[in-house]
Amino acid sequence: MKKTIVLLFVVLAGLRAYSQQQFPFDVKVTGQGNKSIIFIPGLTCSGDVWDATVARYSKDYTCYVLTFHGFAGVAPDDTASFKDWEKDVAQYIVAKKISQPLIIGHSIGGGMALMLTADYPDLISKIVVVDALPCLAAIRNPSFIANPHPDCTPFITQFTAMNDHQFYNMQKQTMPSLMADTVHLKEVLQWAVTTDRKTMAEIYCQFLNTDLRSALSKITCPSLVLLEHAFANIKPGIAEQYKNLKNGQFEYATKGLHFIMYDDPEWYFNQLDQFLN
Repeated sequence: MKKTIVLLFVVLAGLRAYSQQQFPFDVKVTGQGNKSIIFIPGLTCSGDVWDATVARYSKDYTCYVLTFHGFAGVAPDDTASFKDWEKDVAQYIVAKKISQPLIIGHSIGGGMALMLTADYPDLISKIVVVDALPCLAAIRNPSFIANPHPDCTPFITQFTAMNDHQFYNMQKQTMPSLMADTVHLKEVLQWAVTTDRKTMAEIYCQFLNTDLRSALSKITCPSLVLLEHAFANIKPGIAEQYKNLKNGQFEYATKGLHFIMYDDPEWYFNQLDQFLN
């Protein structure tokens, strides 16, 4: 009897600790559909990048929109780990009892969707990858070999050494290469300049040292990969990176840049409608 009581306390303590786990992201929940979508934004972005997508699908889906700590003005954690973030998303799905969600991820969020589905194939029903590659560094160097323990100090030093004006100018000069849409440009720029620079540097560095090309073979669910218009010029390289994704559908946007949901919204929603239905 005494052993049974002790064991019960141990189990309850474990469940209590699990339920009170602090996740490295804020979550905004919208809609009450029987099916669920988890939205993962890209580097420095707020979950608000998905506002139009959530508005379109929240009638039929419960939408869980993530914003990672340190991004877009959200207070950072002491450390940031791309791999740990991925594990925490999986734990969140289990803790909240979200049954077979669809994952939609943009940029590094798309990379995380691929990693998540490869590592936890039984958790996910479908994924949509918005302009992301399984190995970003392999675009320039197809024989790239990832460093599992990269030294991110140079990136951290580079980003944190800038004053606010220098960092703003760097982001302002970068944005036109990422999005053609001018309506949301100021908002996306604001997310970038209010992002914690150490977090940004760590995650960017770690993602550059992520290679999911071989891991794609573990993905069994239907996958939709939406790629910006310019990537159509290097289709053979894209196909080589994704060759192990056996159940993937690949579509190239008709116009625009990295932020496809802003630059080519009609095409973007047409692709999502067909895939979800």
